[in-house]
Amino acid sequence: MKDLKTSELKDKTVPELEAMVATERADLYKARRDLVLRQLTDTASLKVRRHNIARLLTLIEEKKRGTQA
Repeated sequence: MKDLKTSELKDKTVPELEAMVATERADLYKARRDLVLRQLTDTASLKVRRHNIARLLTLIEEKKRGTQA
């Protein structure tokens, strides 16, 4: 799982970002399930996915408010 870069995400629209959030949440759910079933060896990917979701939600809120830092 790679870390999403904010600079790459700033040119995307809100619906595209929301779709990415849904995908990340689904992937996080699957990773958590695999962790419980002892099929996941890369536990750092959970943290990366949570950070990606937070980054996406922050960008969505910024775009909705009309402020971009």
